[in-house]
Amino acid sequence: MEFRRHVLPEKAATLPRAYYVSPEIFAREQERIFRDRWIAAGRADRLARPGDYALAEIAGESLILVRGADGKVRALYNVCRHRGTRLCEAESGRLGRAIVCPYHSWSYGFDGALVAAPNMEDVPWFDRADQGLFAAAAAAWEGFLFVHLGRSPAALGEVLGSIGGRFAPWNLPRLATVRRISYEVAANWKLLFQNFSECLHCPPVHPALARLSHYKSGANDLREGPVLGGYMTIDAAGGSLTMTGRMCGAPLGDLADADRGRVYYYSVFPGFFLTIQPDFVMSSRISPLAVDRTRVECEWHFAPETLDDPAFDPTDGVALWDTTNRQDWHVCELAQKGVSSRAYVPGLYSTQESLLAAFDREYLASLED
Repeated sequence: MEFRRHVLPEKAATLPRAYYVSPEIFAREQERIFRDRWIAAGRADRLARPGDYALAEIAGESLILVRGADGKVRALYNVCRHRGTRLCEAESGRLGRAIVCPYHSWSYGFDGALVAAPNMEDVPWFDRADQGLFAAAAAAWEGFLFVHLGRSPAALGEVLGSIGGRFAPWNLPRLATVRRISYEVAANWKLLFQNFSECLHCPPVHPALARLSHYKSGANDLREGPVLGGYMTIDAAGGSLTMTGRMCGAPLGDLADADRGRVYYYSVFPGFFLTIQPDFVMSSRISPLAVDRTRVECEWHFAPETLDDPAFDPTDGVALWDTTNRQDWHVCELAQKGVSSRAYVPGLYSTQESLLAAFDREYLASLED
């Protein structure tokens, strides 16, 4: 890994106003980006057994993520093939022997195949084999599930090749999710993405975080493309980013000395953030709801042996980041108000904002694909 300090290769400025307020551009984003990219959809550990399911809302579509008897996780459209009824309502749960439509009891296997269609026996042109649930592509990376609504997606491993097995020492696939918090932010999704990509705002906005990690301590190794990021240092030796500054979980693996003193921040375009510390990981999924409204799902993941400790309490770490998140969402909402003004014109990026310029380039290229 080649880490370098921030570099701005060319004169760059923020996006014009329309990209934050135009419903037409928002609709184009949904079609060109969120329906044509791999989108993070949660952790695989939510679906431990066959029949376990969780719903995912992506670009206006409801998908049922369900683990089949063969151990495979599939992403099935939450739409009955009979008359289009929504099949599952609860956010997550455990299905019985099949996915059963609440309207007319059409039933589907966990692989999406139709297994029962009451009152269709006397329809001569009805072929059960042609009436399975429609599916989207689903794949896993480091214990995280991703879904792609497009017809011919590139392999997830190719898209994430720049980070590949980089985090093997942290044992990400075996981590257990211990806390989940959902936020709704009155701001365009791109403002949240850009906010994640710089820490110039940390001293005035995040005083608790700034006391633990200097905002200019970082260096980036991924500076172009769909995956961006690098690291920042943790000031206290043996510490972590928690309210007390102490680790609140066991080390995630046999980490190198340098990694024990770093927090890694990576963004995966268009809607996934990873914050990787020595003792836990926070993952964040952003879902655009409207041009000026975004849902964020944050989860905290710890080593399984940490959960076996009767004294384990994740509050120290969760509280620091929950506070930081809410501070971020507030300034993003202020930014939304500002860029919505006719007085707003694009402003110049500094060298500390090079990842924002890189995000803008990836975004604009994706919008035109």
